[in-house]
Amino acid sequence: MSSSGPVRPLLSAEGLRVVFPGRRGAPAARAVDGVDLEVGAGEIVALVGESGCGKTTLARSLLGLVRPSGGTVRFAGEPLAYTGKALRAYRKRAQLVLQDPSGSLNPRHTVYDAVAEGLRIHGYAGDERAAVAEALARAGLRPPERFFLRYPHELSGGQRQRVVIAGALVLEPELIVADEPVASLDASVRGEILALLLRLRDELGLSALVVTHDLGLAWNIADRVAVMYLGRIVETGPVESVLTSPRHPYTRALLSVLPESGGDPVVLTGEPPDPARIPSGCRFHVRCPVLASGEAAEVAERCRTQDLPVLAGGADRVEAACHWARAERV
Repeated sequence: MSSSGPVRPLLSAEGLRVVFPGRRGAPAARAVDGVDLEVGAGEIVALVGESGCGKTTLARSLLGLVRPSGGTVRFAGEPLAYTGKALRAYRKRAQLVLQDPSGSLNPRHTVYDAVAEGLRIHGYAGDERAAVAEALARAGLRPPERFFLRYPHELSGGQRQRVVIAGALVLEPELIVADEPVASLDASVRGEILALLLRLRDELGLSALVVTHDLGLAWNIADRVAVMYLGRIVETGPVESVLTSPRHPYTRALLSVLPESGGDPVVLTGEPPDPARIPSGCRFHVRCPVLASGEAAEVAERCRTQDLPVLAGGADRVEAACHWARAERV
């Protein structure tokens, strides 16, 4: 894994916000509520959090699929423009790999047509057959010609995910955003797909933002990790530092359910995150086991009333948006 970040990130978000209006007078949902995030060239960053925390909305806004309500997305130093022409050019350089290969592959299209679709959309003028074959081979489907005329239902789950990855690779992007790329796969196949993503990073210099609820996956693949809760990054830093010495109680709770944690799982009480009802102070305080236990008594008032700053996007050291963790360091 890379040990030092680049001077200028390939992809960055600054103060990013995405707000969805409420229906019939309901309060607006602040799905992404002030996020700084960076992905360097040749770097894999894991974006981790439970369902409903805003990580998929953040990922889609980074790709221009959801227009932010505020803040800026930059790619290779240039602000993302939201014209049709600019987004079309951007999506050649940054590709989305979806969670469910069965849902993202048209059952009536052959593997060849599924992979060639991006080339046709972008008016590729080269040798289409050679480009499709190379993308399939890079995704681990060899010999590629054997898969050209197959349909999705004739493939295993792992093979379908490789076809989806090949469809992204065929445009030779610099970045892929993989949304739960192995969530629907068996454990044995998960390792193969993660190894493939690492090989693509090493061989092609490909950058990746991997969106997941699984901190174990982050441990196996990422250089850096960003833990998201209720629309904001609450802990970030090099993956080994964050996952061996987590400072935020939410990160600790996520880690406690991993089989290798060796301790008792932390069961979070209270309601799951609601982006339309973000509490005052620390947004995690209503479910925080450290606060509930009395361990954070000295900072309890701050936890309930004082908001925390947005964490740096490209942190090369562990940063946590937590009054208790900050008090512990002093």
